[in-house]
Amino acid sequence: MIISASYRSDIPAFHGAWFRDRLRMGHVDVPNPYGARPYRVSLRPDDVDAFVFWTRNTRPFRDGLGAARAVAPFMVTYTVTGYPAVLERGVPPIDHAVREIAWLAATFGPRAVVWRYDPVLWTDLTSPAFHRQNFRRLAGQIAPHVDEVTFSAATLYAKSTRNLKRLAPDVVVEDPDDAAKRELLAELAQIAVEHGLTPTLCSQPHLLADPLRPAACIDVARLSDIAGAPIGARQKGNRPGCACAESRDIGRYDSCAHGCAYCYAVRDHAKVVLETDSG
Repeated sequence: MIISASYRSDIPAFHGAWFRDRLRMGHVDVPNPYGARPYRVSLRPDDVDAFVFWTRNTRPFRDGLGAARAVAPFMVTYTVTGYPAVLERGVPPIDHAVREIAWLAATFGPRAVVWRYDPVLWTDLTSPAFHRQNFRRLAGQIAPHVDEVTFSAATLYAKSTRNLKRLAPDVVVEDPDDAAKRELLAELAQIAVEHGLTPTLCSQPHLLADPLRPAACIDVARLSDIAGAPIGARQKGNRPGCACAESRDIGRYDSCAHGCAYCYAVRDHAKVVLETDSG
């Protein structure tokens, strides 16, 4: 079993003590996002093949990474977008993220971390020209430490749209057609290639164009490399077009405090729940 921690929240940034407590307990009870009963996921070494951590900040979680590694190998998908503060109110600064990615690569190896430039958001503040310049700048700093960057075009879910209207009411949000999205993503991917990175696209096969390749964010090949032995897991994505290996996610919605205006995982940023050791 591969444990995803978590695309519903940022466990490394905000819930490290909670995670370490659950490791000591050997299991976690996860709220069912569809309203059914919570489900229990084992965290015992005999039951866990690997962890995948999703984050914007590993600094508070360095002890947690050590604790996780004692159970199973792991990889980190690290989001760095560099958007204006009105869109990302509580996100650590770029230089902090670059230092953390460099530390992860130096400590655990370059295969242990993947950069996410995700979501690619179209607004009057983040135009295609902005993305080309911004991504090139970030790639120059991050590419020495990683071998892959994953993109996705922003999907304007209902929660995302409400959050943008509430948190960034003066920002003009755009949703261009697929041809325009495909064109920009391909341009960003070419910049990635120029910096020695493999560019991949998450769960949007209809937007693929050279040199992009489908992303497997739960990447069994990468995890096998890190483990030094094959990890057996079938492909079973969590939505149409997803190329991920099968995993169990242990996060909960409405528990990330980064305050991103485009967030799909938080209904109301003023009511975010930060779990404690016993919570």
